[in-house]
Amino acid sequence: MSHRHKRYILVAILSAALTAGGLVTSGYAGYRMWSASRVDGVDYLPGINHSLLEQVAALASNNSMPPEGTYLGTISIPSLGKTINIYQGTTNVTLAKGVGHYKRSVLPGVSDNTVLAGHRDTVFSHLGKVKIGERITIITANGRFIYRVTKKRIVKANDRTVIVPTKMGTLTLSTCYPFIYFGNAPDRYVVSAVLL
Repeated sequence: MSHRHKRYILVAILSAALTAGGLVTSGYAGYRMWSASRVDGVDYLPGINHSLLEQVAALASNNSMPPEGTYLGTISIPSLGKTINIYQGTTNVTLAKGVGHYKRSVLPGVSDNTVLAGHRDTVFSHLGKVKIGERITIITANGRFIYRVTKKRIVKANDRTVIVPTKMGTLTLSTCYPFIYFGNAPDRYVVSAVLL
């Protein structure tokens, strides 16, 4: 077999392998987005559900934290071009619906740290595009709150500084990092913003 023929076979094998890898990656990402959007029929670009906001307001008037999976409102991030539903809790089932509110943090609009999480391959897949100075709007039963982005950083998955209390109204958005990664990602991409 000639050297030229061997090189042709090698290029053909590499091309087939890269094509197969691309198909597997695209198929996996497509499946994750499809399966996440199918849970409870949730659309990632919904309008505000006023009926559910009224239910959350009733819970808030009783000074109790909403139960896991409760609809809390919406978050609008201009650079992502999305308005996404926020739900109470950060279990896999809840995060499949949209953005999850970390239960040990305060609800949006309070003078402390509100921590929200989302999957890196669905709702927060483009969180890296968020710009310093950008304004993020959250609408809940308690009102409309605007936060200004002040910082972006990458931390280890076990970094607890992401969820520490703060003296002023703060919004912390967190997702797994790197954005394209198979398995459990080792880091977290964190966006911090202050309440205006």
